[in-house]
Amino acid sequence: MNLYKELWSRIGGRPYTYILRDIWHKYEWFWIAGLMIAGGAVVHYWDFMTLLKALGIFTVGYIAGHLFWGRSYIENQQGE
Repeated sequence: MNLYKELWSRIGGRPYTYILRDIWHKYEWFWIAGLMIAGGAVVHYWDFMTLLKALGIFTVGYIAGHLFWGRSYIENQQGE
């Protein structure tokens, strides 16, 4: 049994990654503004080296995500 498939088939009707993609493309400005606000808060509370380490970890994850998530965006994509 696939627990993730059980969850998204009952709550949302399709994989959450597809739902998040749709939300990103439909409300992109809000995502960018929210990320900028979060970045401002982080800079306010963290020192510069901690920020650089966090950005480095994020960059590695971002690159790894793109290596394995190579499908083109399809609006309202359904699960398999």
